[in-house]
Amino acid sequence: MALVLEQINVEGLAHLSYLVGDDKTGVAAVIDPRRDVDVYLQMARDRGVRITHIIETHIHADFVSGSHELKARTGAAIYGGKSDDYHFELQQMNEGDELQIGSVTLRALHTPGHTPEHICLLIYDAKQGKESFGIFTGDTLFNLDVGRPDLLGTGTEKKQAAQLYHSLFDKLVPLGDRMEIYPCHGAGSSCGKSIGDRRQSTIGNERIFSPAFKERTESEFVEWILSDMPEPPRHYARLKKVNAKGASVKGCVPTLPPLSPQQFQTMMQEENSIVIDARSILAFGGGHIPGAINIALLPAFPNWVGWTIDPEKTILLVVESERDVSLATQQLFRIGYDNLAGYLHNGMTSWQNAGLPLKHLGEWTVQELNQHKDEPNVTVLDVRSDSEYESGYVPGATHIFVPHLEEQLNELDKNQAIATYCGTGYRASIAASLLQKHGFENVINVPGSWTAWKAAKLPVQQPKQAKAATAL
Repeated sequence: MALVLEQINVEGLAHLSYLVGDDKTGVAAVIDPRRDVDVYLQMARDRGVRITHIIETHIHADFVSGSHELKARTGAAIYGGKSDDYHFELQQMNEGDELQIGSVTLRALHTPGHTPEHICLLIYDAKQGKESFGIFTGDTLFNLDVGRPDLLGTGTEKKQAAQLYHSLFDKLVPLGDRMEIYPCHGAGSSCGKSIGDRRQSTIGNERIFSPAFKERTESEFVEWILSDMPEPPRHYARLKKVNAKGASVKGCVPTLPPLSPQQFQTMMQEENSIVIDARSILAFGGGHIPGAINIALLPAFPNWVGWTIDPEKTILLVVESERDVSLATQQLFRIGYDNLAGYLHNGMTSWQNAGLPLKHLGEWTVQELNQHKDEPNVTVLDVRSDSEYESGYVPGATHIFVPHLEEQLNELDKNQAIATYCGTGYRASIAASLLQKHGFENVINVPGSWTAWKAAKLPVQQPKQAKAATAL
């Protein structure tokens, strides 16, 4: 009989949750569960435990919490930090409060900064002695990064950043270098600036390698953490409200109906419908349904759906194969997209065989982009983030970050050929499909984009302010 400690990774969201318990007494807790909870139930069955506790380290903003789904399936109580922002029944934990799960003890540390109510959970195993060996850090501490303190907005950023400083240096560092840390996110999550690749670390490792632990005063830390902070994804504010209220219980991930091309075409013409084409950027360029938005089904898929698609829209899916339907549906379910109407049965093959309209998207290599970029009837559009653009760009490029493209369409000329590029072509294809949807006829994507441009050693322009700073 032994300690149960399992980490569950959700690719795409880079979300890490945990099953922790004691298989001798047959009880366990789930920490920060995702919305599709069957994975925890199956894992509990495999380990011979039942789930008796559900714990949220904080009110999440990047995914729909599975706490209510799990409670409905198990009857377990929900626990979390102390806050008036919760609008559902849960056991609120103060500093030092403990949960006994067989021979395992979880002790709360109040660690505000990422959010005001945030708690970390020290783990003790009676079989290993009286000392804690690890801590579930939620979004306070990651590998090579810390939780961003700006997601609440409303002018609380500096206060939250100062609280984060004290949570790190007054609460976590004194636990000692050997202390194992189990975070809520890995690389790819936007809950930090630049989270490292390791999904588990130690306090000592972070003190040595993480820039957050560089020796600084509180005010210096606040200035550092808030500088160059990337814009938070658009769906974070919405999901924060969903999780504070408590997500509605759905029971399971929905099963989408297959739609014939004729059914699909009829439904997409309804006012509130939108088509997401989750095929690769090259497949989309070769031929797609008019008006479809291309968000390829790669790990970044849920994040960019959240950035660009109104959750109130009725979603119709186009995928590479019917095997991708399940993955796309899961990803959408995890971020609260519940208005799913169906998917195109047999994909674009059925659409083209039905003789229905097709649109194509132009594609240029980076060499072709370099050849055409100075032509008077060509606009080169950089759709990367501000920080990416400021590190260098294609000479003469116009810059609009892709989530803001629809707000700034009037800055572009529909009579021009518009060539979109980003880091690899993924976001550029999103942008190009949005432009086509809004009536831009001559749109070209650049597969490989900035990565290929740099690899080909083509010319790079630096922002004027960067040149001025270099001159100084």
